[in-house]
Amino acid sequence: MSSAPEQKHAREHAAARKRTNGSEGARSSPDGNGTDRATANGSRGAHSVVTATGAPSAAAPGVRPAWPGSPQPLGARFRVGADGVAGTNFALWAGGAEAVEVCLFDEDGTETRCPLTELTHEIWHGFVPGVRPGQWYGYRVHGRWDPWTGARWNPAKLLLDPYARAVDGDFRLPAEVYGHVRDWPEQHIADTVRDDRDSAPYVPKGVVVHHEAPDDGWADDRRPKTPWSDSVIYELHVRGFTMRHPGIPERLRGTYAGLAHPAAIEHLTRLGVTAVELLPVHQFAHEDHLLRRGLKNYWGYNSIGYFAPHAAYAASGTRGEQVGEFKRMVRALHEAGIEVILDVVYNHTAEAGELGPMLSLRGIDNRGYYRLQGDPRRYADYTGCGNTLHVVQPNVLRLITDSLRYWVTEMGVDGFRFDLAAALARSMHDVDMLSPFLAVIAQDPVLRRVKLIAEPWDVGSGGYQVGAFPPLWTEWNDRYRDAVRDFWRGALPDVRDLGYRLSGSSDLYAWGGRRPYASVNFVTAHDGFTLRDLVSFERKHNEANGEGNRDGTHDNRSWNCGAEGETDAPDVLALRRRQLRNLLTTLLLSTGVPMLVAGDELGRTQGGNNNAYCQDSEISWVDWSLLQESGWRALTELVSRVIALRHAHPVLRRRAFFSGRPQGPDGLRDLAWFTAEGREMTESDWYARTATLGMYLSGRDIPQRDERGEAVVDDSFLVVFHTHHEPHGFTLPGAPWAAEYELLVDTSREEQETAPGTRHAAGAPYPVPPRSVLLFRALPAPG
Repeated sequence: MSSAPEQKHAREHAAARKRTNGSEGARSSPDGNGTDRATANGSRGAHSVVTATGAPSAAAPGVRPAWPGSPQPLGARFRVGADGVAGTNFALWAGGAEAVEVCLFDEDGTETRCPLTELTHEIWHGFVPGVRPGQWYGYRVHGRWDPWTGARWNPAKLLLDPYARAVDGDFRLPAEVYGHVRDWPEQHIADTVRDDRDSAPYVPKGVVVHHEAPDDGWADDRRPKTPWSDSVIYELHVRGFTMRHPGIPERLRGTYAGLAHPAAIEHLTRLGVTAVELLPVHQFAHEDHLLRRGLKNYWGYNSIGYFAPHAAYAASGTRGEQVGEFKRMVRALHEAGIEVILDVVYNHTAEAGELGPMLSLRGIDNRGYYRLQGDPRRYADYTGCGNTLHVVQPNVLRLITDSLRYWVTEMGVDGFRFDLAAALARSMHDVDMLSPFLAVIAQDPVLRRVKLIAEPWDVGSGGYQVGAFPPLWTEWNDRYRDAVRDFWRGALPDVRDLGYRLSGSSDLYAWGGRRPYASVNFVTAHDGFTLRDLVSFERKHNEANGEGNRDGTHDNRSWNCGAEGETDAPDVLALRRRQLRNLLTTLLLSTGVPMLVAGDELGRTQGGNNNAYCQDSEISWVDWSLLQESGWRALTELVSRVIALRHAHPVLRRRAFFSGRPQGPDGLRDLAWFTAEGREMTESDWYARTATLGMYLSGRDIPQRDERGEAVVDDSFLVVFHTHHEPHGFTLPGAPWAAEYELLVDTSREEQETAPGTRHAAGAPYPVPPRSVLLFRALPAPG
């Protein structure tokens, strides 16, 4: 007897057949005569096929034979074949397919199809003589159309090679690019009705790229190889960072070449950051609902080509030139001592759910690439984007790791930040820190040596995994973000959590040999308010996104300093800038790896938009004209100053967790906490609401040695955090902590020139200005 779901599926399918008068329609085929190989073989599965057929093509495509070629490597590789004949080898994994054609396109759009007749270990392959770099191509994959079992092959749709090294053309989403009839009148079964219209005129094509072995420019001794503990990350968008920069030639703005320009790099080196974390630069597509509103996906978390640099960011061309331009950008950043980390999206693709377009993997082998539900028509969605890649499958795991290795060995990048990394760590259902993905990364001789950053959550059950990733991994620490935001807006009930966050989050990461740099500390990121908006808005203002301000989180943990949005009130503006100085200084003096967001150091605003994923406009682009204002210029200089202090003092960037225990007969601790009265905090103090907190960092007892094995000794520092709106006295701790203190940073001042060199006696009260951070160097008694 059929189960209830099966009976429901059968009823819906029968109804769909009636609506098409029982006609199955014509099916395209390798020979173009309308007879699909699956039909000819009688292979239709448990259900009949319902199709909607478009107008026939003006002319049948030409056919060109392919030589057997090789199943390795996957993708399109130009090489010299038999008898010295140059051409390109094509290899595609398509596990359940019945036939595969590689389709070549001329300048005028004429298509020539080359059937790949060789099949080795589920890889279809062939060598096509005469195909050279710059050639446009795609695939057509034949097989059963049976969405009820997860089979969605449709040879009418031209598919992007998952291994394409370059992509040319824009992703438009007319009805023709959907494998099903997108506008079928009854949407609840629309995904089961096959669309036989040709999608080739509407989709980008892969580009054959001349393969080069990794050259000497990517040798390890050429890379900055900055230790994790010394790293300062700067999250930026290639286009947004360069679009309005006056020092970058207009033709290079918004491109890889623009980021490689000396004017862009000069800002990074002046700040002192050691790595740029680029928002997604894999080839991505725009969502249909955005295109319909005249918008685009700006952030790029909608990948479709995991080997191809996003073509729209290239100034030099898109017929493969983007590959060389990206490499030159990486080389320029390396020469400046700056590492390149890519934000990568291997958890889902731009094909969305069952009602999404057919662009690549869905048409190659839907069941082989995606996690499906118990009802195979539906996709398991742990990402909130409609689908989830099935990383447990060997072919998917190979795609991801091949891509990662390619970006390291051939494109020169230094690490990756994995979007929704918990989705990649799921085995069959649950997040598993022994999952195939994490195990493969841990043993890979290339990938285990680069920087690995997890966004340690997804949207599925049990997906929040902060502190749970294994050694080798660092993590975005959202608990740091929340605690620091709450502290500076006066919303923390006590300072227990803040103490952990400021000192490296040992409660989360002090296990399994992990270090304080397992915590990537941040106050803002690309999603959410900018830092300026965090102190200017208490409510999101996302009207420009066209969703009625319904999108974006309501949980901003922000404070507008007394006025919502832009204001001319001098006292409000002064307070906001002071709060920015407080937040940035707190971040840069915390143990762990600090991450800044491009433009926060100069007061970039998005007008209160906390979800600007679709704003490829001045809403999102860095406004460099802000540096013409003295106040914002002073903020940039403060950031540079504190980063320089961090680089100069190993106690501010420790490689090991603090013990908090006395380190000698004098009772000096490597980390000590003080109340405003100058006494060490007790257990009850941690549970009390407080606006003033002192953190003492001892440079005498750093548990690390230099390259010659000598003990690392540094200055000691006292950091005073004060969030109250009134000044308050703070008694500077006396012996054994210090004899006197030298003031280095005072965030109550816009300009810091007068602060250095100012000394104050230990044991005496110091008047702490309202809402401020003070950094003192602790000076021992002479002799």
